[in-house]
Amino acid sequence: MTFTAIDFETATAYHPCSVGIVTVENGVVVDEYVTLIKPPKNEYSHFTIAVHGIYPRDTVNAKTFAQVYPEIKKRLQNRIVVAHNESFDRNVLVKSMALYGLDYEELNIGSRWECTVKIYKAKGLKPTKLSDCCREMNIKLNHHEALSDARACAKLYLLR
Repeated sequence: MTFTAIDFETATAYHPCSVGIVTVENGVVVDEYVTLIKPPKNEYSHFTIAVHGIYPRDTVNAKTFAQVYPEIKKRLQNRIVVAHNESFDRNVLVKSMALYGLDYEELNIGSRWECTVKIYKAKGLKPTKLSDCCREMNIKLNHHEALSDARACAKLYLLR
């Protein structure tokens, strides 16, 4: 079981304000990475702030996605990537990379990732929100905190 779990929190649409990444080698967590990201113009929607509690004041001095990208790339390139509701996180990555002129194909991670929502839905779990899956599988979660969400996703994937 060697893979990387990722979770983005967003400021608006697909503009990330935080990323959490957990690297698993042979079933063991070997690396964790989390950082705030300054979204374009440091703009947020009230809805996203209500969800994750990250404010513009928290990211005003943070690095941009382009500045954080080398850390993301070294953790994702040539890996199996896992996310809870993978289409959301994949879309954030793809669109953010495009915004900064970065080539998604060079990551060599494919157009579809492993998805713990789909895995647990197939096992009959309903509903399949991350918090519900974690409660069912007895996994500690500080929901909508990027590293906690990525850790939980990694544990869900390991328990599948």
